[in-house]
Amino acid sequence: MVVFQVFLPFALGYFLSYLFRVVNAVIAPNLIADLGLTAADLGLLTSANFFAFAAFQLPLGILLDRYGPRKVESALLVVAAAGALVFGLAADTPGLVAGRAMIGFGTSACLMAAFKAYSHWVPPQRQSLVTGIHMAFGGMGALTATKPVEMALAFTDWRGVFFILAGVTLVAAAYLFLAVPRRDRTESTETWGEMVAGIRRVFADPAFKRVAPASVLVQSGYLGVQSLWSGPWLRDVAGLAQAEMATGLLFIAAFMVAGFLSMGWIADRLARAGVRTMAVATFGMSMFTLSLAVIALDPFADTTPVWYAFGLFGTFGILPYTALSQTFPKELTGRVVTGLNVMVFFGAFAVQWGVGEIINQWPEPSPGHFAPEGYRWAFLIVAAMQAAGLSWYALYRKGRI
Repeated sequence: MVVFQVFLPFALGYFLSYLFRVVNAVIAPNLIADLGLTAADLGLLTSANFFAFAAFQLPLGILLDRYGPRKVESALLVVAAAGALVFGLAADTPGLVAGRAMIGFGTSACLMAAFKAYSHWVPPQRQSLVTGIHMAFGGMGALTATKPVEMALAFTDWRGVFFILAGVTLVAAAYLFLAVPRRDRTESTETWGEMVAGIRRVFADPAFKRVAPASVLVQSGYLGVQSLWSGPWLRDVAGLAQAEMATGLLFIAAFMVAGFLSMGWIADRLARAGVRTMAVATFGMSMFTLSLAVIALDPFADTTPVWYAFGLFGTFGILPYTALSQTFPKELTGRVVTGLNVMVFFGAFAVQWGVGEIINQWPEPSPGHFAPEGYRWAFLIVAAMQAAGLSWYALYRKGRI
């Protein structure tokens, strides 16, 4: 009972976090039409979410270990609600960037706080399964950000969507603060100096050094592409209309939900048989990198179904968080997962903005549309970087994990 009392509030927060993260992929044509944005503008304003998210990760790890996830996440969700309001009211690109940055800051704890809570409330042998179900809630948030949002645009505009999200996020903040047990077993009595030293300890550990490059490059590529450039690709390369694009994004999100559920279940079952969590993660991340490379090359008459593999296997990049959190003492859990996450989300910022800059190197074939060659080269570069990270994991023999 206590597990569900802890799980549901944090899962709702992650649902909203992913909804915020992905919604711009659907409303991008509306933003372009209303404000005349370029590919670089669109990449910058959407990636502002990731930049603010990443910038707060190391302080967040200390706060989570010091004060516990209930207090920290509920307070930050209030900031996310304010950011949604600012975004909905924005009249220009700087206003949109400010709103997205506030949303990124406000949702920065939605996964890390859950990892911290689960490390204390969930038995170790069930953490991969519970993490997978938690991530599936994020997938459902991504799913909600696709066809349902596109249907909502028939009744309101993109501003109205964000006003609604602002209200729902406030309710989620109150629910989390009131529902999660107040006797928080996750709070620490370490001094601030000891907590900062803990960050250094995490980054110096051989296991962290081995896992981080592959996890960071795969996850940042997944987040950066899936949360923005998947929609424009379906429009500009596959030639889909907006309604068809939203349907395609819905299927990608549905496969993402299936991936999160199956990933957690598979890792849980194989762990009982003695198969390491990182072995499962490495297989899934390799398949994801392959799918992105195929999408970039676009070798088929209809490459759209390969995006479903992209959605399915991209979820395996979350398993290194669980593997690492089980390698370190519980009092370091917050700093372990946020130490990894700070690099993931700075990477996602770089991918999302960088893809836009690369696409901008080719002239627009028509107003508001981008050249397929730009997508091809941008996605190939991202896939090559991921392959390099996976090679590092295979070759770096220290830190057996």
